[in-house]
Amino acid sequence: MFVTLIQARLNWENPEANRAYFSEKLAALQEPTDLIVLPEMFTTGFSMNPENLAEPMDGPTMQWLAEQARSKQAVITGSFIATENGRYFNRLVWMQPDGQLYTYDKRHLFTLAGEHEHYTPGQKHLIVEWKGWRIMPLICYDLRFPVWSRNTQAYDLLLYVANFPEIRSYAWQQLLTARAIENQAYTIGVNCVGTDGKGIQYSGDTVLHDYAGEVLYRVSHTEDVYTATLSKEDQDRFRQKFAFLQDSDTFTFNT
Repeated sequence: MFVTLIQARLNWENPEANRAYFSEKLAALQEPTDLIVLPEMFTTGFSMNPENLAEPMDGPTMQWLAEQARSKQAVITGSFIATENGRYFNRLVWMQPDGQLYTYDKRHLFTLAGEHEHYTPGQKHLIVEWKGWRIMPLICYDLRFPVWSRNTQAYDLLLYVANFPEIRSYAWQQLLTARAIENQAYTIGVNCVGTDGKGIQYSGDTVLHDYAGEVLYRVSHTEDVYTATLSKEDQDRFRQKFAFLQDSDTFTFNT
């Protein structure tokens, strides 16, 4: 499977400018791809201003996602500020080329920034099947909670979209490595870069780990678009040789 990671410098609280920015990036993408991954809140940056920025599920960002997925004949995913039934969500959208879509609402809201005061937490995982792969997408702060990320559902690819600050880049890098090793799965973290409207700096450190935790790609302090090839066959062989997942603990979630 071909996966494209886009590390971006986001325009603060400016959905139109960000959609135009990503349109240019995607238009320049020449190589084939199956999955395009954008950062968390890719239309606004990590804003606590949903009252003025939230969009309905038939709004311009959803229309843009559908257009881009159809144009590139690839899934496109990232999170944005959504509103539904009078509530706000940090919502990841998994948009397929045929217009079929799935959503995941961020489970762990970042209390340090007051995210829990503005957004409603999600309660369910999302596992999607695409090109013969089982994929679990999560959002930023979810990374710190290994139980929520644990490979109890036989997924093949774990991915995080994020606005993870530079001041905690060490934690970002170490936790992503741990998630890849403990779950024996390709693990992707797509972050933003630059400085947001609150003066918070982001070094990016977008990364792709293989199923053994090895770094296949990492980029810091710059915008970048990168397409990688993932091999499910290699991962399956590794899991058969080192069958650690079969010894995992059994547990259930309290939601």
